[in-house]
Amino acid sequence: MLAEAARAAFLDWLAMERRASALTVEAYGRDLASFIGFLTQHLGGEPDVAALATLRPTDFRAWLAAEAGDGASNATRARHLAAVRSFFRWLARRRGVDNPAVRLISTPRAKRPVPKALPPDQARAVAEEAGEVSDRAMVQARDEALFTLLYGCGLRIAEALALNVRDAPLPGSDASLRVVGKGSMTRIVPVLPAVRQAVAAWLALHPSPTPDAPLFIGVRGARLDPAVAQRTLRLFRRLRGLPEHATPHALRHSFATHLLEGGGDLRSIQELLGHASLSTTQRYTSVETARLMEVWRKAHPRA
Repeated sequence: MLAEAARAAFLDWLAMERRASALTVEAYGRDLASFIGFLTQHLGGEPDVAALATLRPTDFRAWLAAEAGDGASNATRARHLAAVRSFFRWLARRRGVDNPAVRLISTPRAKRPVPKALPPDQARAVAEEAGEVSDRAMVQARDEALFTLLYGCGLRIAEALALNVRDAPLPGSDASLRVVGKGSMTRIVPVLPAVRQAVAAWLALHPSPTPDAPLFIGVRGARLDPAVAQRTLRLFRRLRGLPEHATPHALRHSFATHLLEGGGDLRSIQELLGHASLSTTQRYTSVETARLMEVWRKAHPRA
C-alpha cells in the first residue's frame, strides 16, 4: 500500500470510527499530504508503508527543517508533527507497521509571546482615570485605587483582589506590601506614596472597612470579580482610543518594562514580580530590545 492510500484509509477511520469533525479531518489530511509530498521529493518517489516503517529520525528532522525554511512557526510545526504521530500510531495498530523513530522527535516549542506594555503616559492614564467610566464616587475611588496598585506594584489582578482591608498600604504605614502569589509564594513589594494615597481615598468610601473585609468589593459588597475590572478597562480603552492590549495584566507588564527602561536589574524585577524563574522575567528584555530597534530604524539615516 502506498502512503497516499494509507493516508486516505486513516482519514476514513478518523471520520467514521473516531467521529472527528470535518474540520479536523480536513486539517489532518492537509498536514499528512504535505508530509507525504516532502517524503516523495526526499526519497525520490512516493513511499509505501514499508518505507514509512524504515524512516529514520534524521528524515523526520529534515521534514521539520524544511517546514521551518518555508516559514512555518514552531506552533504550526508542532501541530503537523502531532498529525504525523497520530498517523503512525494508526499504522502500528491497524497495519502492523511500527516506526519508533517518530516518537524520538522532540516537539518544536512555541515561542512565548512578548509581553505587551503600555507607554508610560497611557499606563498613568489607565491608573488615574479609568474609574471615570462610572458616575459613582465609590466606584471611581475603588477603580483608581485598584489600577494604581496594579501599575504601581506590578501585581496580578488576582493578587490585588485577594487582599483584605488589613493588608492595605496606607500613608504613614510601612511602605511595603506583603503579597501572596502563584504557588502560595509570598513576596514583599514596595509601595509608592501615590498608591498609598489612592488606597486611602478608596478606604474612606469603603462601606465596610473591617480588617477581614475584602479590600476591593463590588457594588453588592462581595469581593470584586476580575471580570468587572476587565470590563471597566475595556470601556475605558474604547473611550480613549487605547490599544486592545490595555488590560489589567498589561499594567503589570508596564510596571516591569518601565522599571527595566529606568535601569532596574532583572534580579530585582524578578523578585518584585514574584517570578519563580529568571527566564520568565527575561522576556521583558525582548520588549526593550524591540523598542530600541524601532527607534534605530526611525532615526538612523542608514537604517
